Amino acid sequence: MTKDSVIRSPFFYTGDKYKLIPELKKYFPKEINKFIEPFVGGGSVFLNVDAKEFYENDIDKNIMSIHYYLSSFSQIENLLKILFDKIEKYNFTCSYKGKTVPQELKDKYVKTYFAKYNANFYKSLKEKYNNSDRTDIADLYLLLIYGFNRMLRFNKKGQFNLPVGNVDFNKNTVDALTNYVNLTNKKNIHWSNVDYKTFLSKISFSENDFVYLDPPYLITSSEYNKLWSQKDDDELCALLDELNSKKIRFAISDVVNYKGKENLKLLNWAKKYNVYPIKSNYINYHDNSVKSFSEVLITNYVS
Repeated sequence: MTKDSVIRSPFFYTGDKYKLIPELKKYFPKEINKFIEPFVGGGSVFLNVDAKEFYENDIDKNIMSIHYYLSSFSQIENLLKILFDKIEKYNFTCSYKGKTVPQELKDKYVKTYFAKYNANFYKSLKEKYNNSDRTDIADLYLLLIYGFNRMLRFNKKGQFNLPVGNVDFNKNTVDALTNYVNLTNKKNIHWSNVDYKTFLSKISFSENDFVYLDPPYLITSSEYNKLWSQKDDDELCALLDELNSKKIRFAISDVVNYKGKENLKLLNWAKKYNVYPIKSNYINYHDNSVKSFSEVLITNYVS
């Protein structure tokens, strides 16, 4: 598999696994019955995996609401019509349809002209979404697409609270949505929105099943990881040991070195398994000693 053949998730997360798929898949089993993801995130991994069944879960209700919504369409044209109608209503740029920023704005704000042009329209959509019952997932998706770093972030009241990003609804967005709708129609997917332990406890495992985990990283500082503690890391490792005792194949992505921090406890736990360096797209590793790997893939099988 090459980078050119990788299907991109329509979530477009910064730091997602999109660029790492060819490297990760080198270590994945060749035959998979059930592909099981307790932390699906934007879905870059399952979109690029062949399996008979897919069990996709995330505890984040907003992530899952977008997955439920996008995967509910059988025809991409129906989804795009809804999104394009909203884009036109709010007057956003949409380079896919030829609507871009006036040249004078491009000249004045060379690196941020999309953000400058879309700022007021974005604010209007965000206010509309936050002041409603927040069930219009097309609105939420557009907030993600036009938002800063294409992130999903909410305040304690559950209100979306990211500023506008310097981004646009372009051909890459349409291609990603098209691939997503086509693939989720073809794949046999079981979605869920519970904590990972509950999710895994409900699965009836059989031969050739495979669990892939990309949990929050204990030692990194992104919003997603701030609620993950050492206790969570310990509980996850214990659960993986239990899966291993039942001869269930698993692979877990994690970061073991970040800005001078080192997850020594995870590295010590991983010694009984196989540890492979993964050249991350957002964190670099510098040499080939395990302790210096920034991102690793830990498996309980040999590929």
